[in-house]
Amino acid sequence: MNKLPVFKTDRLILRDINVNDAIDMFEYSCSPLVGPMAGWEPHRTVLESAAVINLFIDSKNRGEPGVYAIVYRENNKMIGTIELYNYKPGFKAELGYALSPAYWGKGIIVEAANCLIDWGFNDLNLKRIEVATFKENFQSQRVCEKLGFLKEGIARNAYLRYDGMVCDKVMYGMTDLDYYVKTKQEIRERIW
Repeated sequence: MNKLPVFKTDRLILRDINVNDAIDMFEYSCSPLVGPMAGWEPHRTVLESAAVINLFIDSKNRGEPGVYAIVYRENNKMIGTIELYNYKPGFKAELGYALSPAYWGKGIIVEAANCLIDWGFNDLNLKRIEVATFKENFQSQRVCEKLGFLKEGIARNAYLRYDGMVCDKVMYGMTDLDYYVKTKQEIRERIW
């Protein structure tokens, strides 16, 4: 895969991330509220954010679809990232995301993730999309529930964080059948 398809919603543009996003990424990636809840150390410099972006860009060379920048249309600011990773073509992928705390509680990730879920099932022909979040990350768990993922259980001691902390992960999944039933229900609700 070369270029990711661009998605536009009322509030967002989802596009390929690029090194010009490094300053915006650093603004939220340096926060202790963001990285540790996703398993990574807060960024210390803009150069570190740029290096991470280069890793994201290179992920396409490793068979991943790529990483999206979440751009807030109102101010044209990159406010987070979202991706399908651990990609197994025609089978499954994992949804991952990070968002600037200044935009929390506004439904941004739900809006962005719905685009990737649609893309994953309709264009990538996935059979399953999964999400793993730390047991303490209640906000991310709420996002999964709003998206229609089913909680499948807790993987105990499943993640070794950057600081040596061993964490439990709450596992969520959505199959293609779950997606099509959900989509059909949403269409029915719009009609009635």
